[in-house]
Amino acid sequence: MNRLLLALSLSALAACGNDSVTGAGKPTKLQIAVIPKGTTHEFWKAVHEGAQRAAGELGVDIIWKGPLRENDRAEQIKLVEQFTAQGVGGIVVAPLDDKALVRPIKAARERGLPVVIFDSALAGKAPEDFQSFVATDNLEGGRRAGRELCRLLGGKGKAVMMRYQVGSASTADREAGFLEVMAENPGIEILSSDQYGGASVDSAKTKALNMLDVLRAADGVFCPNESSTVGMLRALQQENLLGKLSFVGFDSSAALVAALRSGEIDALVLQDPVDMGYRAVKTLVEHKGGATVPPRIDTRLAVATKANMDDPAVAPLLR
Repeated sequence: MNRLLLALSLSALAACGNDSVTGAGKPTKLQIAVIPKGTTHEFWKAVHEGAQRAAGELGVDIIWKGPLRENDRAEQIKLVEQFTAQGVGGIVVAPLDDKALVRPIKAARERGLPVVIFDSALAGKAPEDFQSFVATDNLEGGRRAGRELCRLLGGKGKAVMMRYQVGSASTADREAGFLEVMAENPGIEILSSDQYGGASVDSAKTKALNMLDVLRAADGVFCPNESSTVGMLRALQQENLLGKLSFVGFDSSAALVAALRSGEIDALVLQDPVDMGYRAVKTLVEHKGGATVPPRIDTRLAVATKANMDDPAVAPLLR
């Protein structure tokens, strides 16, 4: 749909129903609620940047609000319910739990609110249960992490994976992809793959410190998101284990970029959170304008190392 027709369609939508009408009956901008898993990690700040960019280009307003902690399912459910009751024009949400969010999102749909899922899957499928799913191919992201660790280890050795948290579909897919590659490489033994770092850097560091015996016996380690990677980094720094085992992480932040450049981390699997936020909002706006949107939209992946981190194809993803 071209931009003019989309703008005209959205103006008509704002002038009727509950999308955005003032008490005086004058139409205002379409309002879209964007609900991330959390608001503190650098990843979500980048998603917010992309969502704001889309809102500015398309002439809509976004309401950005998420749980403070990435394990607060009750708060995220409450936010979906609040925005549904408020009657916003639509909801864009990254589910903390692929099953716990099904009921409130179904209720929003029954009230006529379109929903776009991003970053992490919801149990269900588009367009029956939501309009579209905008995310990285997380299974492939985990595979790339596995291939990189295999390369670093020369196809043999002992590896550890510290998981993120139960219920997070995106990281569960990354973990599954990593283990899939490990299973294809019989020269590598998995020493541990059932420990969860939890939702914060501090909890991930604590878990990593509790795993010191197995980490000391390992040749390589993988962590599937920003907080688990930073937590592991801090634990290895504290125990003087950096450089003694190959380290592959996922996502990016200032601390992780510095560790990659210094060689403390060997590789980071990167997403494009700015593009993800942008495309999630854009997809909902296009649906509101009457367009047929794809049920699945993939955002890009890259593997960053010290050798390629300044390449034009990789550097923009290192934030």
